[in-house]
Amino acid sequence: MNIDWKKMNGIAPTVIQCTDGQVLTLCYSTPESLAKTIESGELWLFSRSRNRLARKGESSGNTQRVVDIKTDCDNDSLLIKVEQKGPACHTGRFSCFGDRDYSLASLYDAVLDRKQNPKIGSYTTSLFTDAKGATNKILEKLGEEMTELIIASKDGKKESIMEEMADLWYFCIVLLAEKDIPPSDIIRILEARRR
Repeated sequence: MNIDWKKMNGIAPTVIQCTDGQVLTLCYSTPESLAKTIESGELWLFSRSRNRLARKGESSGNTQRVVDIKTDCDNDSLLIKVEQKGPACHTGRFSCFGDRDYSLASLYDAVLDRKQNPKIGSYTTSLFTDAKGATNKILEKLGEEMTELIIASKDGKKESIMEEMADLWYFCIVLLAEKDIPPSDIIRILEARRR
């Protein structure tokens, strides 16, 4: 990466963005922190208040696995996309700019939590503990919802189509959680196909 480190006296403003598109924070990179980020695959930044390099999550455990790094058009700032573990903000919020926007990624996290931490009475939990086997139950529901979406589409009522599509997306996310496949992996495939 050809970054103009001199322009900002050896640091580059760095926007950290979740793979679902939500901006998490603004921090600063140095040549050393960027090298450590690239080498480790986890975010390293320059802490101006502590005047030292720091690995994101070194004390909280809320790490950021790097997915992509880009420079801006002037080569004096960075955009780093990450998979966020836990809250990104020291206040406990998902982002330094507020709580997490609702997205397929946040739905996935909620569904995965129900898989890993079963809750009595939860419909989502019941999908992972069905006597027929989780995958079979989820596939049955996907088939039902696809059929209902086709019927709604033929009827042409937008509200019905949206409702059935929401149900289908939910069960698609449940299947991804069952197979431990985050939505960001699917996004990467779609992005590769676009190119």
